[in-house]
Amino acid sequence: MELWLLPPPGKKITTLKCKEGKGVNYRGTEAKTQKGVPCQNWADNAPHKPNYTPEKYPNAGLEENYCRNPDNDEKGPWCYTTDPATRFDYCNIPEFASAKVNKT
Repeated sequence: MELWLLPPPGKKITTLKCKEGKGVNYRGTEAKTQKGVPCQNWADNAPHKPNYTPEKYPNAGLEENYCRNPDNDEKGPWCYTTDPATRFDYCNIPEFASAKVNKT
């Protein structure tokens, strides 16, 4: 039997600083790329016009300028950057260590 530690009913974990798998469900608040460049807000059109926006992808968690993986990218969460010379870059989000407890 496996026991999974979950949040109480009705509560959502939104500030995890890690990802699981490709990070499609990552909803943390990291807002800079792996090179330290600040992320562009998902709703902004400058310096880059985004293909992924909160309006087009309402369930992708495209809030503020947080790193996300709306396109299921193999390399994990990314963001559009505030650097006009770099459209997007990946974010350095550590892998989640499962909080699983085995019961026998």
